Amino acid sequence: LHIAEDDGEVDTDFPPLDSSEPIHKFGFSTLTLVEKYSSPGLAAKESLFVRINAARGFSLIQVDSMKVTMNEILQKALKRRKGSQKGSGPQYRLEKQSQPNVPVDLDSTLENQSTLEFCLVRENSSRGEESSEEDPQIDIVTVQDMLSSHHYKAFKVSMIHRLRFTTDVQLGISGEKVEIDPVTNQKTSTKFWIKQKPISIDSDLLCACDLAEDKSPSHAIFKLSYLTNHDFKHLYFESDSTTVNEIVLKVNYILESRASAARADYLAQKQRKLSRRTSFSFQKDKKLGQ
Repeated sequence: LHIAEDDGEVDTDFPPLDSSEPIHKFGFSTLTLVEKYSSPGLAAKESLFVRINAARGFSLIQVDSMKVTMNEILQKALKRRKGSQKGSGPQYRLEKQSQPNVPVDLDSTLENQSTLEFCLVRENSSRGEESSEEDPQIDIVTVQDMLSSHHYKAFKVSMIHRLRFTTDVQLGISGEKVEIDPVTNQKTSTKFWIKQKPISIDSDLLCACDLAEDKSPSHAIFKLSYLTNHDFKHLYFESDSTTVNEIVLKVNYILESRASAARADYLAQKQRKLSRRTSFSFQKDKKLGQ
């Protein structure tokens, strides 16, 4: 038994529910039965982007699990910037963006933080101080990714429908919109089952773009979430791993540069779910310890 969205789609942010717990405890109106040994939904691999703000811009750090330690995120953040942390050089700490001057416990996990936005601060200094020449510079590749993310680029990918049928589409991404256009030379069998209509999504309605599965260099899946008719909808696409990771990073830089109400509402909803998930884990651990 899994928690699900209102349309019946399995919410892969949550593990299966504990059958020994009372049903009212979970507080969700829609639940879904999933075959015990099948993988719910398409999310075989959890993918999240952690935003690390610093004196000279920000970086997006991709992690595969909420179980990652804050120390691992710190090391990834420093590696993405010129001048990594060395024994003789300046030391750095992470703070929650919402809690200045309160260092994050590096032994704790991301799951314990209740946020995905942090600030990289040099030790013996505080946020807002003038940056030092010793501060790690943002990597030139990161700068290029940020600048080029709003430029239009088209990708050939396959759109995944229910029952795993796919249609070939052209995914056009720019800072203004995402356009999904069917490719005309579809296979006959695919044409028979699915007639894909063009879709245009304004960037202000985009909510998230997450890596859902990345099992091999030749195959990966990502999920695009957006707001339509006052509801969040999810579209799944597949291609080779390099193309999928480029798309996910491009869309996430666009999302980070636009403070849309739709994305804020979507993240607030995810935050509420994350808080409930953390609460479930804490109560389960507490029960096991008794």
